[in-house]
Amino acid sequence: MQALLVVAKRPLPGHTKTRLSPPLTPEAAADLYETFLRDTLDLVRQVTGAQPILAYLPEDAEGYFRALAPDFELLPQQGGALGERLDNALSHCLRDGFDRAVVMDSDSPTLPAAYLEQAFAALDTADGVIGPCEDGGYYLIGLKRPAPRLLRDVPMSTPTVLRDTLAIANAERLSLVQLPMWYDVDTPAELSRLRADLERLPSVRAAHTRAYLAGLRGS
Repeated sequence: MQALLVVAKRPLPGHTKTRLSPPLTPEAAADLYETFLRDTLDLVRQVTGAQPILAYLPEDAEGYFRALAPDFELLPQQGGALGERLDNALSHCLRDGFDRAVVMDSDSPTLPAAYLEQAFAALDTADGVIGPCEDGGYYLIGLKRPAPRLLRDVPMSTPTVLRDTLAIANAERLSLVQLPMWYDVDTPAELSRLRADLERLPSVRAAHTRAYLAGLRGS
């Protein structure tokens, strides 16, 4: 059994994608994140043989996420720091009958669905898998058994998240396959890159994000 988790927060103006405001208003930044999330859920739906799970915050947002993704299992995130929450979510799945669990971000709307398939394939032979981001973090991490240090001992939201995670994997003697590099959208520069990518990608890619950005440009 395989679990594919998406970590997500309920969009709220002034609390969501704050580094995109400016150029966006706080309301537009929050609305844009919701389109990222919708596109991410659509990516997950393309992966066969995996249970889709939404690991969400805050705990009282269950109604919002149930309406957004009625076909997903819902799992409230538990813990303070991001690494602790990721470890809790993955470990919950791995101790609950899943033999492979992959968790991904919700702000890489143009991520190729093939990378998610590759993540599970990598776990055929490796202990873990990681999808590196260009900002030094990662967009995805997956395991076949709990490895708390890999998540809890890494200071998150720094340019060295990937490097630190790989160092701990080496120290723990865990084989970790790296997927192709991708990017998430947190800054105005990354938003500009996203707009440029959408110009050249097929129209079915990131359809929700594409439509929202087109509306912003036309307003």
